[in-house]
Amino acid sequence: MAIQLDLSSLENALQRLSEALQAYAADAHNSLYRDACIQRFEFCYELSHKMLKRYLELAAANPVEIDELPFADLIRTGSEQGLLRNGWDRWKDYRKARSITSHTYDESKAIEVIQIVPDFLLEGQALIAELKKRGTPPT
Repeated sequence: MAIQLDLSSLENALQRLSEALQAYAADAHNSLYRDACIQRFEFCYELSHKMLKRYLELAAANPVEIDELPFADLIRTGSEQGLLRNGWDRWKDYRKARSITSHTYDESKAIEVIQIVPDFLLEGQALIAELKKRGTPPT
C-alpha cells in the first residue's frame, strides 16, 4: 500500500499566508496585518521543509539517509531535484527570518522579516505545484 503525501495542510497554510499578504499590501501601516503575515510565514516555513523532507524520504532508496541529512543538505537535495525555486543561499535567508521571529518581539526585526515573506510565499507555492505534478513517489 502506497503512503499518500497529504499536501492539504501546506496548501491551506499558504492560502492563509496569501490572504494575509493581500491585506497587508492594502494597508501596510497596519501592524496587525504585518504580524499576521509573519506568524503565517513561520507556520508555512515549518510545513514547507517538513513536506519536502517527507517527499524526499518517500522517493529515496534509503529514507534513513534523508532523515539524517542536516537541514542545509536537505534543502540542497530538494533544490537539486527541482523541487524548490531557490537553493540553500536563499533558504538561509528564510531560516534566518524564521529564527528572528522566535525571539523577543522587536519592531525593526518585524520590518526586516516582512520583507522576505512575499518571496517565501512564491517558494511555498512552487513546492506545492512541483509535488502535485510529481505525485506521491512509489514505495
